[in-house]
Amino acid sequence: MTATKRKTTKRKSTKKKKGTRRFSFRRVPSYILWIAFGVIVAIYIAFFYKTFVGPYSFRWKALYGNVTYPKGLVRGLDISHYQGEIDWDKLRNADIQGSPVSFVFVKATQGTDIWDENFNQNFHNARKNDIVRGAYHYFSPFTSGKAQAKFFCKMVQLEEKDLPPVLDVEELGNQTPEQLQREVLSWMKIVEKHYGVKPILYTGYKFRTTYLNTPEFNQYPYWIAHYYVDSLEYQGEWAFWQHTDVGQVDGIKGNVDINVFQGDYQDLMDLTIKED
Repeated sequence: MTATKRKTTKRKSTKKKKGTRRFSFRRVPSYILWIAFGVIVAIYIAFFYKTFVGPYSFRWKALYGNVTYPKGLVRGLDISHYQGEIDWDKLRNADIQGSPVSFVFVKATQGTDIWDENFNQNFHNARKNDIVRGAYHYFSPFTSGKAQAKFFCKMVQLEEKDLPPVLDVEELGNQTPEQLQREVLSWMKIVEKHYGVKPILYTGYKFRTTYLNTPEFNQYPYWIAHYYVDSLEYQGEWAFWQHTDVGQVDGIKGNVDINVFQGDYQDLMDLTIKED
């Protein structure tokens, strides 16, 4: 047998190279660490406020008091079965930051087969208590505008001194913007012909500017929903502004939408349906 040489391995040196040191927080003065911590906390608070608090500060104020409503002489509500049983004696004498309840929009229909169970009672009581009333239809993007218009006209009897009918549009559904616009315009034209007055278009600020901002819709009085702001960003003309969905009014339990009309009471009456 022939002898074999053992392989030898060199041991790695455990000595640290000169000029290289590991960073350690223990070497940083404590006051610098506290300053850095304070900066991080301040950034987090600013981010939290901008993301979660700022956009809803008006809602929080409305819920917990100290709310300031936008300026306006004529104020009103929109209601449905969600408000439950309403005490109309209290509502008739209610005060909304120094103004009475001058008008109320009542939900009547939705789609082609949904009838608000409290419509008849609410609509009757509004007139009985000398509050200018109106009726609205919640638009479904899943059925034709023509069919929905016929359903509304069949179910709702508007009279002299009632506000024009309202179309509430909030959903795009599976339609393209162009399809939605055609169906909405179909509803508006049929209802206008039936009642002899131009309907009111209700929709949110972003929805209007995104989907219904073409010239054809400018002929209809606009009721804008834009919450938690002290002034409107919308640059076009508007008739009503729904500025909060968490209002509190005597006669109604829980929250209710509160609106302001752009004009005085005579302007509101000028908008109502006239005798043929």
